[in-house]
Amino acid sequence: MTESNSTSPDPTGAEDYATRPLHPGGGANQLRVRAYNERLVLSLVRRNAGLSKADIARLSGLSAQTVSVIMRALEKDGLLKRGDPVRGKVGKPKVPMALNPDGVFSFGLKIGRRSAELILMDFVGEVRFSLKEAYKYPTPDSIRQFVRDSVDQITADLSTDQRNRIAGIGIAAPFELWNWVDEVGAPVEDMNAWRDVDLIETIGMIVPFPVFQQNDATAACGAELVFGLGPSYSDFAYFFIGSFIGGGVVLNQALYTGRTGNAGAFGSMPVSSRSGHPSQLIDQASIFVLEDMLARDGRDPAKLWRDPDYWNELGNTLDIWISHTAQSLAVAITSVCSVIDFEAVIVDGGFPPDVCARLVAATREATSKLDLQGIDKPHIEQGQVGSAARAIGAASLPLFSRYLLDQNVLFKQMQ
Repeated sequence: MTESNSTSPDPTGAEDYATRPLHPGGGANQLRVRAYNERLVLSLVRRNAGLSKADIARLSGLSAQTVSVIMRALEKDGLLKRGDPVRGKVGKPKVPMALNPDGVFSFGLKIGRRSAELILMDFVGEVRFSLKEAYKYPTPDSIRQFVRDSVDQITADLSTDQRNRIAGIGIAAPFELWNWVDEVGAPVEDMNAWRDVDLIETIGMIVPFPVFQQNDATAACGAELVFGLGPSYSDFAYFFIGSFIGGGVVLNQALYTGRTGNAGAFGSMPVSSRSGHPSQLIDQASIFVLEDMLARDGRDPAKLWRDPDYWNELGNTLDIWISHTAQSLAVAITSVCSVIDFEAVIVDGGFPPDVCARLVAATREATSKLDLQGIDKPHIEQGQVGSAARAIGAASLPLFSRYLLDQNVLFKQMQ
């Protein structure tokens, strides 16, 4: 892949201008960028595990001979693997094909305002390694050190062949990390240091493979599209609640990033505060609100990011936060569905799954109490990817850049 300013949407935004690679096609990975038909075959197999050569020829529109040649090459390169033959009533047995989990690996880096996470993901989306670091606020130097140490630690446990199969590293981070310094409680000068940092260039100086970048909430939405509930809905709005709430938009099975790559910036939506005054969703439905509540009670909010079990100890404080967050989400959901007729709204966040389940249930109830005349009530669902969605979405960027096609192409191909 060459550096491009294309804005053609795909499920993780890998072709978007915001995800340009620093070292296009280079680095330690010895596997080449696949041609379109090879990527089509890989994508069909990823979406429909167990396809035979005949199935792939039918779905792709390619000739049986072309499919056979492509699949032999993909098997030789270790990207596909054969299953056990399945015998039918007549004819030759079908041999189901699947992606080889060890065929390609990619790193995903999530940079948040309270924590960072680096994962190594395999070709089928399984997280093989995960390292996390909590902090009061991020600085460029601390993130560089975290990436350097974490990549070294993870790659030390890989074989030479596995290291050569790393396609790149994707970065999921807020586009303007220096914003909302008061809410984060960080020194202005420390956060302003991010204004002059090009993350793609900075991380590219540390690692020997291609680097991609995307907005963190958009990356999380891409992860849900590819690995979560995405295949179930043609259009959906996605809310991810981290330190600050953000989101993403999926239209016709493809991630829509918008003119500046910031579509789905739901945190800026107007809602009412608890006192009834005008406010933004980010000030009413973010984890930093819960942090403030805990701090006022004399409890340690930093444990939210260090200890997932701590959420079980929050009691009435968590109950109040869930109730108020759900009410604000309900208003936001009604607003977005009045603009686009979303089939579903998916909610996820940087908290344990049981907390997310409670929040989704409360949001459904709060939405049902609003006046929805003129709006078809969407399905309100809990995200399936979970708290690691931003890192997983980031790790998807190199895979779609080099080996896979976007959901929208497949959707049209299979109609």
